[in-house]
Formats: sequence, structure tokens, C-alpha cells
Amino acid sequence: MKIISWNVNGIRAALKNGFYNYLKSEKPDIICLQEVKISNLHREKYEFNFEGYAEHWNSAVRPGYSGTAIFVSQKSKEVKKAKQLVVKNGMGIEEFDREGRVMTMEFENFYLVNAYFPNSGHELKRLNFKTNFNKAMLDFLKKLESKKPVILCGDLNVAHKEIDLARPKDNTKNAGFTPEEREGMDKFIEAGFIDTFRYFNPNKIQYSWWSYRFGARDRNIGWRIDYFLASPKIINKIKNAFIFDNITGSDHCPVGIEIVD
Repeated sequence: MKIISWNVNGIRAALKNGFYNYLKSEKPDIICLQEVKISNLHREKYEFNFEGYAEHWNSAVRPGYSGTAIFVSQKSKEVKKAKQLVVKNGMGIEEFDREGRVMTMEFENFYLVNAYFPNSGHELKRLNFKTNFNKAMLDFLKKLESKKPVILCGDLNVAHKEIDLARPKDNTKNAGFTPEEREGMDKFIEAGFIDTFRYFNPNKIQYSWWSYRFGARDRNIGWRIDYFLASPKIINKIKNAFIFDNITGSDHCPVGIEIVD
């Protein structure tokens, strides 16, 4: 089963930038999207044609902001084999759920959580909000994990180690690389969750996000802030983790894993 995660920075913009073509060529069994930026009301006005995929959406209350989605291939033998049960939105915490940041897909043998972590923002105005989200998310994951293994994917909005961004010394006080945010990521790892990309690529320098400014992507001045984290009990089922840094259409690129039965 191939699972892809992608912060599309607006589903309507992504569609104009080739998202349909990517979906048809890559043919993921599941694709988890973040920052879809479309309300339920506006989505009804668009004639999307994600042919062959069942759509699940979790829009933010605020129009044109945040939001997540999961598309599941209706033709996928691997999804059918894994026995998908249900998709649920949110963590049961209003201040986070109103921003459409979390979706959970349950399978017979594991949970898949699609999450868009908050950005701590300009002058770190939302750092406390993000810290609280991290704590709530870890509690949420551990409760799920008490039942079956968990795979978390999404834009975590943090570069964990210095290897995960091009200019670590210049960014120690900037959103996404503050000590508080990196410590928050540490807690997920300390709780047993495995960074799948680092598991397979311990020393590889590869990024998943680039600023639109100063030609950062062309110069590969980027950050790795998009992840798949996995419970130890399912890591032996994951055979690969990758970053599609050649795919454009957003300021992020897709990342993914492959799971074997």
C-alpha cells in the first residue's frame, strides 16, 4: 500500500498546478492532504473530479484556511485487503478541531492519522497554541496506540534536527526550528514513534518545503517538515519512506511510505 502525504497549500491552487495529473500518474492507494483551504460550502460549488477516489474532508470553520482531506482509491486491492473501517475528524478538542487539522482513518490492523500541525507564526505568536496542540496530539496518538499501531503523517511544521534544514544556525529563533518546537518533536520520538524517513535514510539531506522567496527551491534552501511517524509495532511492515522533491505545485512536495502485508 502506497500512502502519500502532501501539504497542497490550497486544493484549488493545486488543481491549477497539476494535481490531477499527479494523482493519475502516481496512483497512490491513499493520499492525505493538508492545508486544503476550502470550506464545506465552497467545496460544494466546485465540480471536483478525483476519479476513482473516495473523498473525505475536514474543513476549517474559517473559510480559506487550514483544513485536511483524505482520498482513498476505490480500486486499490491493498486498501481492501487492509479492511478500512471508518474515517473520523478531529481530536475532540474544539480549539483545534475548528481548524480542521486532524483526521483518523481506522484499518483492521492500524490507524492512519492525517494532521496539519499549527505554524507558530510571525513573532512566534502561536507558539503556545502549537505547544498545546503537540501535547494533545501525543495524548491522542497514545490512546489510539493502546488499541493498535499508529501511523501519523502530515505537515508537522518543525525541522527536527540540523540536518533537516539548509541553514540551521540562521533559524534557531524562527518558527519551525525553535528549541520549544524541536523539544516537542523529541517527545514524539521519546514516546516511541519512529521518523520513517530517518529510519531508512539516516544521513540523507532532502527537504519537503521551500520558501517562495529568493528562489529558495531552485537553490534547494529548504526544510524537511513533512513526516510519517510510525509505532514500533508496525515499522517492520514499512518497506520504504521517500520524498518526491521533484514534484511541484505547492511550496511543499509530497512525501510517502510503502507498507507491505
